[in-house]
Amino acid sequence: MKVKQSTKKKSLKTKPGKNTKQKKAPAKGSSRAVSSKAVVKFDPLQRYLSEVSQYSLITREREIELGIRIQEDEDAEAAYELVTSNLRLVVKIALEFQRIWMQNLLDLIQEGNIGLMRAVQKFDPYKNVKFSYYASFWIKAYILKFIMDNWRLVKIGTTQGQRKLFFKLKKEKQKLIEEGFDPKPKLLSEKLGVSEKEIINMDQRLSSWDLSLDAPVKDDSDTEKIDLLDVEDESVEDQVAQKEIEFLLHEKIAQFKKQMSARELYIFEKRIFSENPATLQKIGDRYDISRERVRQVEKNIIKKMRVYFKEEIPDFGVYAED
Repeated sequence: MKVKQSTKKKSLKTKPGKNTKQKKAPAKGSSRAVSSKAVVKFDPLQRYLSEVSQYSLITREREIELGIRIQEDEDAEAAYELVTSNLRLVVKIALEFQRIWMQNLLDLIQEGNIGLMRAVQKFDPYKNVKFSYYASFWIKAYILKFIMDNWRLVKIGTTQGQRKLFFKLKKEKQKLIEEGFDPKPKLLSEKLGVSEKEIINMDQRLSSWDLSLDAPVKDDSDTEKIDLLDVEDESVEDQVAQKEIEFLLHEKIAQFKKQMSARELYIFEKRIFSENPATLQKIGDRYDISRERVRQVEKNIIKKMRVYFKEEIPDFGVYAED
């Protein structure tokens, strides 16, 4: 097994040399030759595959040994070895889904690696199951979930039945057509083992496309589709802004109250800042002053409060107008 492993490594190292166009590039001086070696010749995917190939495969007996160490001793080194020895399995499975995803393969590999690590945590070495067979289910599950979550802006498959339909509905419809059958929802329901309602819903979702509300109405227009929507309710942004203003006002009012005398504070809380304001007469009787004097103190408090807010709150004039 070690001989095969070393042979494979050697072939991987010599593989870039087959690109004769790069090798035949003119190099008249030694400095030119040195600089050509400094150029990165691998894209991220190629570099990852090259690194993965450096980890050797392990035997069935070694899998069991590592699995026991992980389950009984929570051995991190054993988990690392079991993961790294199966990284090529993740690449193999990810390549099977590349036909569906048709985007960055590294995204699928990354999700598959998460599934692989989950499999290492859950693997029972005492059951007569090969780890690679067990891990493949976890790897595929994580890759499938990633594809479903990122296929469109809006998720089109959340239940197990919907995920099954996502990958099999079109294929089954085409198969029935080729056999001379009309792919009605009832027939597809019997073939795929899901309800007719789910067949109809998924068919509608797959045949429609996402529409961004931020997109312009026309190619040469600055008006966005969201601008044409008639919304009476206050937007989330406005609600958040209003909450922030209220919090700021309460904070500044608490600070302003510390500057008032006992009489001013009483008038402020019982007259200005109260849902059921006390009468001028009641406050006057408490402090043995006239109703007119209470009114003057109240007016003076409001005036000082406005000045204080203008100094402490930016753009207070805008909020006061509202």
